[in-house]
Amino acid sequence: MKNYYAKMQVLALASLISTAAFAVNKVDEEPKVAKKFIKEGIWRGVFKVAETEVPFNFELKGKDAEHATFTLLNGTRRDDFHIKYLGQDSLFIKMNTYDAALVAKIESDGRISGEYKSLVPGLQGNALPFTAEQGKSYRFVEPGKDVAPTANLTGKWEFKGFSKEAVPNKVAILKQEGNKLTGVIMQVTGDSRELEGTVQGNQFVLSGFSGPSPKIYKGTINEDGTLSGEISQGIYDNLKFTGVKDSQAELPDPYKLTHLKEGVKKLAFTFPDLNGKPVSLTDDKYKGKVVIVELVGTWCPNCTDQTVFLSPWFNKNSKRGVEAIAIGFEQKDDLEYGKYTLGKLRDKYNIKYDILFGGLADKRLVADKLPALNKFIAYPTTIIIDRKGEVREIYTGYTGTVTGKYYDDYEKKFNKVLDELIAEPVPSAAYFEAQANGK
Repeated sequence: MKNYYAKMQVLALASLISTAAFAVNKVDEEPKVAKKFIKEGIWRGVFKVAETEVPFNFELKGKDAEHATFTLLNGTRRDDFHIKYLGQDSLFIKMNTYDAALVAKIESDGRISGEYKSLVPGLQGNALPFTAEQGKSYRFVEPGKDVAPTANLTGKWEFKGFSKEAVPNKVAILKQEGNKLTGVIMQVTGDSRELEGTVQGNQFVLSGFSGPSPKIYKGTINEDGTLSGEISQGIYDNLKFTGVKDSQAELPDPYKLTHLKEGVKKLAFTFPDLNGKPVSLTDDKYKGKVVIVELVGTWCPNCTDQTVFLSPWFNKNSKRGVEAIAIGFEQKDDLEYGKYTLGKLRDKYNIKYDILFGGLADKRLVADKLPALNKFIAYPTTIIIDRKGEVREIYTGYTGTVTGKYYDDYEKKFNKVLDELIAEPVPSAAYFEAQANGK
């Protein structure tokens, strides 16, 4: 199945590049001509999103695709990717577990040009053009051309969005040193990952590209110190926002957003694992165990960051009477596709717990398939179940390490709750038998 999807993705992308009108399995039939490769060092790329340019930076180490590492740079964050050839002068850079890729042609002057391309079957028309040039380490403003900033944006901000539908408030944590601006934007669903940008006069801008669709936040510092601007979400849409500096700004409590419906104590579901075998919480494997249930998607960056946290935690603690289950909701309602995407996630992050396929990534469908929940708000959502099979904690969203205190608080409470539940006594077999008989 992996080979099938890999070939299908390359074939779908071949038309993008004039020299790539062939399938990967025919590359070896070409004359043995030295393949072009791009220069090592720091690069500056620019996506074209509607009328907006979204810059990003990356570093290339290695003399050829087989040995090269392509690293996206965002402030202090580093994300590594592998490179494959498409013919003699074109490259394919898969965004690891995200079903998207950078597909680029090496131009005669050493620059590269191409597209950030969705690889999801049926969504392959979604693409963003980009170009990149080696030797440029700046993101927005060339060295020597900075304009003195009119304000320092360091601190915590409350962002209010405006759209046709209700938009949850966001909290921004920004740090400014001279013209350089870095930060993270948080909302109930998770965080933006680390952003990098600049303040020029009364204008500010931040961008981020770490594998999922690129994003840019840009706007104006108003005379009263407030902000007004726009967020462009890569392939997706734009959102207007205003910002007010507020050291007390907070998001809703993530432990109180999602809960079980009144009178319900347990979660029930049956979903297939990656081999197609039905799995339920009532299976013997989970009886008497503390169980962590994660509702995730491989397309979701906060889910990936949560997996980076949970997988090593589970591998360290699995013998303490705890199990974990990840239920993946993907961009295509197809078990074979789920095997491919979720299998990539499993292999990339050394996941030892069960991974199930939940179906299409649609919040309404998730709520329908898990009717015990009052509502479903965000990927990821973490549900912690005690040894009796009763839900004890539900956490909506995820805040990664870049959020500092928010991540530290999450990690501390997660471990405290798990330690307490693991320490509880294991119910007798009679308890589970009575439960099964409805007593």
